[in-house]
Amino acid sequence: MHEISITWADYHRKIEELAVKVYESEWEFNQIVCIAKGGLRIGDTLARLFDLPLAILSASSYSGPGNRQRGVLTFSRDLAMTTANLGSEVLLVDDLADSGVTLKRAVHWLKHHYGFYIEEIRTGVLWYKAASVYQPDYYVDYLPDNPWIHQPFEPYEQLTPQQLAQSLRASG
Repeated sequence: MHEISITWADYHRKIEELAVKVYESEWEFNQIVCIAKGGLRIGDTLARLFDLPLAILSASSYSGPGNRQRGVLTFSRDLAMTTANLGSEVLLVDDLADSGVTLKRAVHWLKHHYGFYIEEIRTGVLWYKAASVYQPDYYVDYLPDNPWIHQPFEPYEQLTPQQLAQSLRASG
């Protein structure tokens, strides 16, 4: 399987590129929802840039060695948000559309639970893979060969707090 590695600088640049694509579309939206964990940094950055409220939908589906095993997709019971209601024009963001199942089901989940408030949902990701069953409205890179993406935060998934403490003590 083809693999690509993303640095923190690359990662932040991709988020900025996504922000510009959304901005240049001239779509007027009033709410950002991110899918956690992968979409947290993206949602946080976009919420700051566009000065809009951020809601968080937690999801889990990967486990196993290196978090490469796709399992049952589970969503949180509620959105975490600081506003009384969800906005009517929602930008839903995640890091990637791999199989596309998470994005597709998250759109359905939002419509099911918050459809009373929502007039439109658009989706945005950094990477859109050819294998995805769902095409996001906004994406930075289309990946026709479906590579595995090594993201810069992955080392934390293999590290314990004890190991981190030992490493920091040893380095100075």
